[in-house]
Amino acid sequence: MSEISDFADIYQEIARKTSPEIAVEIHRLFKGQQIIFPKKLYNKEYVYRYIRQHYNGRNVRELSMMFEYSDRRVRQIIKITDL
Repeated sequence: MSEISDFADIYQEIARKTSPEIAVEIHRLFKGQQIIFPKKLYNKEYVYRYIRQHYNGRNVRELSMMFEYSDRRVRQIIKITDL
């Protein structure tokens, strides 16, 4: 198997964070494509469900930081999900 230093820039970083095998697999799957990763990791349905399940009346700030939402947005989500 190749050394990490044998890979091109982005694949070196992937290999360092995961493994050379995963870097090769990512190359095989996506070579030639431009990939843009959205800023938000989770979809809206998951965020709403998580907030509904974990809101305790005092943790708006914690939830807003977790999902990179404003406190105001988390309060709106709480309100529209009938908590």
